[in-house]
Amino acid sequence: MPEGKFVSVVIPNRNGAGTIEKCLKSVFASKGVDFEAIVVDDCSEDRSVEVIGKFPCKIIRFSRHQGAGAARNAGAKESKGDFIFFTDSDCVLREDTLRRALDSVSCNGGDAIIGGIYSVKPGDNGFFSRFQSAFVNHFERKKTHPDYIATHALTIRARDFRESGGFPEAFLPILEDVAFSHRMRRAGYKLLANPDIQVSHIFNFGLFRSLKNAFRKSKYWTMYSLDNRDLLADSGTASFEIKLNGLAFFAMLLFALLSFWSPWFISGAGAAFSVNAALNRKLIGAFKRAGGPGFAVLSSLYYFFLYPAPVMAGGIAGVISYLMRKR
Repeated sequence: MPEGKFVSVVIPNRNGAGTIEKCLKSVFASKGVDFEAIVVDDCSEDRSVEVIGKFPCKIIRFSRHQGAGAARNAGAKESKGDFIFFTDSDCVLREDTLRRALDSVSCNGGDAIIGGIYSVKPGDNGFFSRFQSAFVNHFERKKTHPDYIATHALTIRARDFRESGGFPEAFLPILEDVAFSHRMRRAGYKLLANPDIQVSHIFNFGLFRSLKNAFRKSKYWTMYSLDNRDLLADSGTASFEIKLNGLAFFAMLLFALLSFWSPWFISGAGAAFSVNAALNRKLIGAFKRAGGPGFAVLSSLYYFFLYPAPVMAGGIAGVISYLMRKR
Protein backbone atom coordinates (compact mmCIF):
# COMPACT_ATOMS: atom_id res chain seq x y z
CA MET A 1 0.00 0.00 0.00
CA PRO A 2 1.52 3.35 -1.04
CA GLU A 3 0.28 5.02 2.13
CA GLY A 4 -1.77 3.95 5.13
CA LYS A 5 -4.75 1.64 5.27
CA PHE A 6 -7.34 3.86 6.89
CA VAL A 7 -10.52 4.34 4.84
CA SER A 8 -13.08 7.13 5.07
CA VAL A 9 -16.58 6.02 4.05
CA VAL A 10 -18.45 9.07 2.74
CA ILE A 11 -22.23 8.88 2.38
CA PRO A 12 -24.48 11.68 1.12
CA ASN A 13 -28.05 11.58 2.42
CA ARG A 14 -31.21 13.37 1.37
CA ASN A 15 -34.45 12.22 3.01
CA GLY A 16 -33.06 8.71 3.39
CA ALA A 17 -34.60 7.83 6.75
CA GLY A 18 -36.05 4.66 5.28
CA THR A 19 -32.69 3.27 4.12
CA ILE A 20 -29.80 4.98 5.93
CA GLU A 21 -30.11 2.75 9.01
CA LYS A 22 -29.57 -0.42 6.94
CA CYS A 23 -26.72 1.31 5.15
CA LEU A 24 -24.91 2.33 8.33
CA LYS A 25 -25.49 -1.04 10.01
CA SER A 26 -23.73 -2.66 7.08
CA VAL A 27 -20.87 -0.15 7.16
CA PHE A 28 -20.21 -0.77 10.86
CA ALA A 29 -20.37 -4.53 10.30
CA SER A 30 -17.36 -4.27 7.96
CA LYS A 31 -14.42 -6.55 8.76
CA GLY A 32 -10.73 -6.51 8.00
CA VAL A 33 -10.19 -2.76 7.63
CA ASP A 34 -9.90 0.37 9.77
CA PHE A 35 -12.38 3.04 8.78
CA GLU A 36 -14.44 6.06 9.72
CA ALA A 37 -17.94 6.86 8.49
CA ILE A 38 -18.99 10.36 7.47
CA VAL A 39 -22.61 11.12 6.59
CA VAL A 40 -23.45 14.44 4.97
CA ASP A 41 -27.13 15.24 5.39
CA ASP A 42 -28.32 17.41 2.51
CA CYS A 43 -31.01 19.32 4.41
CA SER A 44 -33.29 16.34 4.89
CA GLU A 45 -36.93 16.93 5.78
CA ASP A 46 -37.52 13.53 7.37
CA ARG A 47 -36.09 11.67 10.39
CA SER A 48 -32.71 11.10 8.74
CA VAL A 49 -30.60 13.03 11.27
CA GLU A 50 -32.25 11.22 14.16
CA VAL A 51 -31.52 7.84 12.57
CA ILE A 52 -27.93 8.77 11.68
CA GLY A 53 -27.37 9.91 15.26
CA LYS A 54 -27.73 6.32 16.47
CA PHE A 55 -24.38 5.45 14.91
CA PRO A 56 -20.81 6.49 15.84
CA CYS A 57 -20.22 8.43 12.66
CA LYS A 58 -19.40 12.03 11.88
CA ILE A 59 -22.47 14.01 10.74
CA ILE A 60 -22.25 17.09 8.55
CA ARG A 61 -25.53 18.95 8.10
CA PHE A 62 -26.37 21.32 5.26
CA SER A 63 -28.75 24.17 6.07
CA ARG A 64 -29.99 24.18 2.47
CA HIS A 65 -30.29 21.55 -0.24
CA GLN A 66 -27.06 21.53 -2.29
CA GLY A 67 -27.03 18.18 -4.09
CA ALA A 68 -25.12 14.90 -3.86
CA GLY A 69 -21.95 16.27 -5.48
CA ALA A 70 -21.59 19.01 -2.89
CA ALA A 71 -22.38 16.53 -0.10
CA ARG A 72 -19.68 14.12 -1.23
CA ASN A 73 -17.17 16.95 -1.54
CA ALA A 74 -17.99 18.19 1.98
CA GLY A 75 -17.58 14.70 3.41
CA ALA A 76 -14.27 14.18 1.65
CA LYS A 77 -13.01 17.54 2.93
CA GLU A 78 -13.57 16.41 6.53
CA SER A 79 -12.21 12.90 6.01
CA LYS A 80 -9.06 11.61 7.69
CA GLY A 81 -8.55 8.43 5.69
CA ASP A 82 -5.76 7.64 3.27
CA PHE A 83 -8.47 6.45 0.91
CA ILE A 84 -12.09 7.43 0.42
CA PHE A 85 -14.88 4.98 -0.28
CA PHE A 86 -18.02 6.67 -1.61
CA THR A 87 -21.37 4.96 -1.37
CA ASP A 88 -25.03 5.99 -1.17
CA SER A 89 -27.53 6.08 1.68
CA ASP A 90 -29.67 3.42 -0.03
CA CYS A 91 -26.81 0.95 -0.44
CA VAL A 92 -25.98 -2.00 1.83
CA LEU A 93 -22.37 -3.14 2.02
CA ARG A 94 -21.19 -6.68 2.48
CA GLU A 95 -18.89 -7.28 5.45
CA ASP A 96 -15.93 -7.65 3.05
CA THR A 97 -16.79 -4.75 0.69
CA LEU A 98 -14.35 -2.25 2.22
CA ARG A 99 -11.57 -4.83 2.54
CA ARG A 100 -11.94 -5.87 -1.08
CA ALA A 101 -11.96 -2.23 -2.17
CA LEU A 102 -8.75 -1.54 -0.27
CA ASP A 103 -7.11 -4.71 -1.60
CA SER A 104 -8.03 -3.71 -5.14
CA VAL A 105 -6.47 -0.27 -4.76
CA SER A 106 -3.34 -1.91 -3.34
CA CYS A 107 -3.03 -4.29 -6.28
CA ASN A 108 -3.55 -1.62 -8.93
CA GLY A 109 -1.54 1.28 -7.54
CA GLY A 110 -2.50 4.74 -6.37
CA ASP A 111 -3.35 6.09 -9.82
CA ALA A 112 -6.40 3.85 -10.16
CA ILE A 113 -10.00 4.68 -9.31
CA ILE A 114 -11.72 1.46 -8.32
CA GLY A 115 -15.40 0.78 -8.85
CA GLY A 116 -17.65 -1.84 -7.33
CA ILE A 117 -20.97 -3.10 -8.65
CA TYR A 118 -24.55 -3.68 -7.58
CA SER A 119 -25.18 -7.23 -6.40
CA VAL A 120 -27.52 -9.37 -8.50
CA LYS A 121 -30.14 -9.26 -5.76
CA PRO A 122 -31.28 -5.87 -4.44
CA GLY A 123 -31.62 -4.78 -0.84
CA ASP A 124 -35.40 -5.10 -1.08
CA ASN A 125 -37.76 -7.60 -2.67
CA GLY A 126 -40.20 -7.10 -5.51
CA PHE A 127 -40.04 -7.77 -9.23
CA PHE A 128 -39.09 -4.28 -10.43
CA SER A 129 -36.29 -3.91 -7.87
CA ARG A 130 -34.97 -7.36 -8.82
CA PHE A 131 -35.14 -6.42 -12.50
CA GLN A 132 -33.21 -3.20 -11.93
CA SER A 133 -30.51 -4.82 -9.81
CA ALA A 134 -29.94 -7.67 -12.28
CA PHE A 135 -29.98 -5.17 -15.16
CA VAL A 136 -27.36 -2.87 -13.59
CA ASN A 137 -25.24 -5.78 -12.36
CA HIS A 138 -25.02 -7.17 -15.89
CA PHE A 139 -23.83 -3.95 -17.45
CA GLU A 140 -21.43 -3.09 -14.62
CA ARG A 141 -19.72 -6.45 -15.21
CA LYS A 142 -19.38 -5.80 -18.91
CA LYS A 143 -16.01 -4.01 -18.92
CA THR A 144 -12.93 -4.21 -16.72
CA HIS A 145 -12.07 -0.67 -17.82
CA PRO A 146 -15.47 1.05 -17.76
CA ASP A 147 -16.41 4.42 -19.16
CA TYR A 148 -17.14 5.70 -15.64
CA ILE A 149 -17.15 4.63 -11.99
CA ALA A 150 -20.46 4.99 -10.16
CA THR A 151 -20.50 6.45 -6.66
CA HIS A 152 -22.39 3.59 -5.09
CA ALA A 153 -18.95 1.97 -4.66
CA LEU A 154 -16.07 4.25 -5.68
CA THR A 155 -12.64 4.06 -4.05
CA ILE A 156 -9.94 6.66 -4.61
CA ARG A 157 -6.81 7.85 -2.84
CA ALA A 158 -7.84 10.81 -0.66
CA ARG A 159 -4.95 13.00 -1.80
CA ASP A 160 -5.85 12.49 -5.45
CA PHE A 161 -9.50 13.29 -4.81
CA ARG A 162 -8.68 16.56 -3.09
CA GLU A 163 -6.22 17.57 -5.81
CA SER A 164 -8.83 16.79 -8.49
CA GLY A 165 -11.26 19.43 -7.24
CA GLY A 166 -13.90 16.82 -6.44
CA PHE A 167 -17.31 16.27 -7.98
CA PRO A 168 -18.97 19.02 -10.01
CA GLU A 169 -21.58 20.84 -7.94
CA ALA A 170 -23.23 23.26 -10.40
CA PHE A 171 -24.33 20.36 -12.56
CA LEU A 172 -27.26 18.16 -13.56
CA PRO A 173 -29.26 16.57 -10.70
CA ILE A 174 -27.49 13.26 -11.43
CA LEU A 175 -24.40 11.95 -13.31
CA GLU A 176 -21.82 13.96 -11.38
CA ASP A 177 -19.91 10.66 -10.99
CA VAL A 178 -19.84 10.26 -14.77
CA ALA A 179 -18.48 13.78 -15.27
CA PHE A 180 -15.91 13.22 -12.50
CA SER A 181 -14.77 9.91 -14.00
CA HIS A 182 -14.36 11.39 -17.45
CA ARG A 183 -12.31 14.28 -16.08
CA MET A 184 -10.08 11.94 -14.07
CA ARG A 185 -9.55 9.63 -17.04
CA ARG A 186 -8.46 12.58 -19.16
CA ALA A 187 -6.00 13.44 -16.38
CA GLY A 188 -4.39 10.01 -16.75
CA TYR A 189 -6.13 7.93 -14.07
CA LYS A 190 -7.16 4.33 -14.69
CA LEU A 191 -10.80 3.39 -14.16
CA LEU A 192 -11.11 -0.21 -13.01
CA ALA A 193 -14.23 -2.21 -12.19
CA ASN A 194 -13.92 -5.04 -9.69
CA PRO A 195 -17.03 -7.29 -9.56
CA ASP A 196 -15.88 -8.71 -6.21
CA ILE A 197 -16.66 -5.34 -4.60
CA GLN A 198 -20.42 -5.40 -4.20
CA VAL A 199 -23.21 -3.42 -2.58
CA SER A 200 -26.93 -4.14 -2.55
CA HIS A 201 -29.15 -1.26 -3.62
CA ILE A 202 -32.50 -0.64 -1.91
CA PHE A 203 -34.65 0.45 -4.87
CA ASN A 204 -38.18 0.07 -3.48
CA PHE A 205 -39.37 0.08 -7.09
CA GLY A 206 -42.90 -0.54 -8.23
CA LEU A 207 -43.91 -0.15 -11.86
CA PHE A 208 -44.31 3.63 -11.71
CA ARG A 209 -40.99 4.25 -9.95
CA SER A 210 -39.20 1.94 -12.36
CA LEU A 211 -40.57 3.76 -15.40
CA LYS A 212 -39.95 7.16 -13.80
CA ASN A 213 -36.33 6.19 -13.08
CA ALA A 214 -35.84 5.08 -16.69
CA PHE A 215 -37.24 8.39 -17.99
CA ARG A 216 -35.14 10.51 -15.62
CA LYS A 217 -31.89 8.68 -16.26
CA SER A 218 -32.44 8.77 -20.02
CA LYS A 219 -33.23 12.48 -20.00
CA TYR A 220 -30.10 13.54 -18.15
CA TRP A 221 -27.88 10.99 -19.90
CA THR A 222 -28.98 12.47 -23.22
CA MET A 223 -28.32 16.03 -22.07
CA TYR A 224 -24.88 15.14 -20.76
CA SER A 225 -23.99 12.99 -23.77
CA LEU A 226 -24.94 15.70 -26.24
CA ASP A 227 -22.79 18.17 -24.38
CA ASN A 228 -19.96 15.62 -24.13
CA ARG A 229 -20.40 14.56 -27.77
CA ASP A 230 -20.63 10.85 -26.95
CA LEU A 231 -24.33 10.14 -27.42
CA LEU A 232 -23.66 6.78 -29.11
CA ALA A 233 -20.99 5.64 -26.64
CA ASP A 234 -21.28 2.22 -25.00
CA SER A 235 -21.30 3.63 -21.47
CA GLY A 236 -22.39 1.61 -18.45
CA THR A 237 -26.15 1.25 -18.21
CA ALA A 238 -26.39 3.75 -21.08
CA SER A 239 -25.12 0.84 -23.12
CA PHE A 240 -25.17 0.02 -26.80
CA GLU A 241 -27.76 -2.67 -26.03
CA ILE A 242 -30.27 -0.37 -24.34
CA LYS A 243 -29.93 2.21 -27.12
CA LEU A 244 -30.55 -0.53 -29.66
CA ASN A 245 -33.52 -1.70 -27.57
CA GLY A 246 -35.07 1.75 -27.83
CA LEU A 247 -34.57 1.90 -31.59
CA ALA A 248 -35.97 -1.62 -32.03
CA PHE A 249 -39.01 -0.68 -29.93
CA PHE A 250 -39.62 2.34 -32.15
CA ALA A 251 -39.21 0.17 -35.27
CA MET A 252 -41.68 -2.42 -33.95
CA LEU A 253 -44.25 0.29 -33.26
CA LEU A 254 -43.78 1.75 -36.73
CA PHE A 255 -44.13 -1.63 -38.45
CA ALA A 256 -47.18 -2.45 -36.31
CA LEU A 257 -48.87 0.78 -37.42
CA LEU A 258 -47.95 0.15 -41.05
CA SER A 259 -49.46 -3.33 -40.81
CA PHE A 260 -52.90 -1.69 -40.84
CA TRP A 261 -52.06 -0.62 -44.37
CA SER A 262 -50.44 -3.94 -45.34
CA PRO A 263 -50.13 -7.09 -43.17
CA TRP A 264 -46.70 -7.75 -44.69
CA PHE A 265 -45.23 -5.15 -42.37
CA ILE A 266 -45.79 -7.47 -39.40
CA SER A 267 -42.77 -9.44 -40.59
CA GLY A 268 -40.70 -6.25 -40.19
CA ALA A 269 -41.77 -5.97 -36.55
CA GLY A 270 -40.81 -9.60 -36.02
CA ALA A 271 -37.42 -9.08 -37.65
CA ALA A 272 -36.70 -6.01 -35.47
CA PHE A 273 -37.55 -7.98 -32.34
CA SER A 274 -35.47 -10.99 -33.38
CA VAL A 275 -32.35 -8.91 -34.05
CA ASN A 276 -32.82 -7.01 -30.79
CA ALA A 277 -33.30 -10.20 -28.77
CA ALA A 278 -30.21 -11.78 -30.34
CA LEU A 279 -28.03 -8.77 -29.52
CA ASN A 280 -29.41 -8.68 -25.97
CA ARG A 281 -29.02 -12.43 -25.40
CA LYS A 282 -26.40 -11.95 -22.68
CA LEU A 283 -28.79 -9.75 -20.71
CA ILE A 284 -31.51 -12.38 -21.06
CA GLY A 285 -29.02 -14.92 -19.71
CA ALA A 286 -28.26 -12.59 -16.80
CA PHE A 287 -31.97 -12.40 -15.96
CA LYS A 288 -32.13 -16.20 -15.98
CA ARG A 289 -29.14 -16.52 -13.65
CA ALA A 290 -30.63 -13.90 -11.35
CA GLY A 291 -34.03 -15.47 -10.87
CA GLY A 292 -34.58 -18.52 -13.02
CA PRO A 293 -36.53 -19.05 -16.28
CA GLY A 294 -39.77 -17.45 -15.05
CA PHE A 295 -38.04 -14.28 -13.92
CA ALA A 296 -36.09 -14.18 -17.20
CA VAL A 297 -39.30 -14.34 -19.24
CA LEU A 298 -41.05 -11.60 -17.24
CA SER A 299 -37.94 -9.39 -17.19
CA SER A 300 -37.39 -9.80 -20.91
CA LEU A 301 -41.01 -8.94 -21.70
CA TYR A 302 -40.73 -5.82 -19.55
CA TYR A 303 -37.36 -4.86 -21.03
CA PHE A 304 -38.37 -5.34 -24.67
CA PHE A 305 -41.98 -4.11 -24.67
CA LEU A 306 -42.45 -1.49 -21.91
CA TYR A 307 -39.12 -0.27 -20.53
CA PRO A 308 -38.05 1.31 -23.85
CA ALA A 309 -41.02 3.69 -23.83
CA PRO A 310 -39.78 5.91 -20.94
CA VAL A 311 -36.19 5.54 -22.18
CA MET A 312 -37.14 6.93 -25.59
CA ALA A 313 -39.40 9.58 -24.05
CA GLY A 314 -36.59 10.61 -21.70
CA GLY A 315 -34.20 10.83 -24.62
CA ILE A 316 -36.55 13.14 -26.51
CA ALA A 317 -37.02 15.27 -23.38
CA GLY A 318 -33.25 15.40 -22.98
CA VAL A 319 -32.75 16.66 -26.54
CA ILE A 320 -35.38 19.35 -26.03
CA SER A 321 -33.89 20.43 -22.68
CA TYR A 322 -30.39 20.48 -24.15
CA LEU A 323 -31.46 22.69 -27.06
CA MET A 324 -33.34 25.05 -24.75
CA ARG A 325 -30.28 25.41 -22.49
CA LYS A 326 -28.13 26.23 -25.50
CA ARG A 327 -30.42 29.05 -26.67
